[in-house]
Amino acid sequence: MSVPADVPPPTPPRLWLGPLTAPVSLSVQERDWGGALPEARRQVYWASRSRLRNWLGDLLGCAPLAVPLDSPPGRAPRLRDDAGWVSLSHSGDGLLLAYSRQPIGVDLEPLDRPLAVEGLMRRFFPPQEVAQLERLPAEERRHAVLCSWVLKEAAIKWQGTGLATDLRHWRLDHGSGRLDHAGQALQPECRTALTPPWRWAVVGAGAAQAWLEIA
Repeated sequence: MSVPADVPPPTPPRLWLGPLTAPVSLSVQERDWGGALPEARRQVYWASRSRLRNWLGDLLGCAPLAVPLDSPPGRAPRLRDDAGWVSLSHSGDGLLLAYSRQPIGVDLEPLDRPLAVEGLMRRFFPPQEVAQLERLPAEERRHAVLCSWVLKEAAIKWQGTGLATDLRHWRLDHGSGRLDHAGQALQPECRTALTPPWRWAVVGAGAAQAWLEIA
C-alpha cells in the first residue's frame, strides 16, 4: 500500500499536541529498533512513532502502516516518496508532532523547566540578543530565554543540522520576534506559543498559520 496520490496535502502546516500513549501501530523495523534500546528510551520511541504513524495516516488518507515513514532512533524522522516533511519533539509525557509539504521543525518544553538563565544565554546566545535580555526583569528574562530556546531548537530541526554546530548562530530579536541565522541569510517563518503546561515552537513556511490540534 502507498499514500493515495489523489489526497491533497493539508496546508498550512498541521500540528498535534498531546500525551505519549501506549504504542498501537509500529512497523516491524520500528519494533526491532525499539527493542534494542534501554527500557525508558524504548517506550518513548515506540509511543512517539506509533502516534506519528496514526496521525499521519489520518492526514494522508492511508493506513498507519502504509505511511512511508523512516524514523530510526536518534535521527530526525522523514517521509519517503515525496510525501512531505515531519518533525517531532517530546518532553516528559508530552509530544508535539508536525507535518508540512515543506521543511518544518518543532520543539516542546515544560514551562517550569529549570533553566540556568545567565549561563545559558551567555554561553549560547549571540551578543546582540544577550544585550536585549539583560534589559529585562529576572522573571521576564527567564521566559524570554525559554522562548528563544524552543524557537532555536525548532529552527535547527527545520535546518537539518545540530545544536552543537548551529545553536550559537541563531538569533531571536525579542522586539520583533524575528529569528535569523548569522552567516547563512536564513530568516524562516516562526511561531511560539503557550499551551499550559507547555511552551512550543514551530519553524518553517506557513508556521504563523499552522493548525494546532490538542488531544
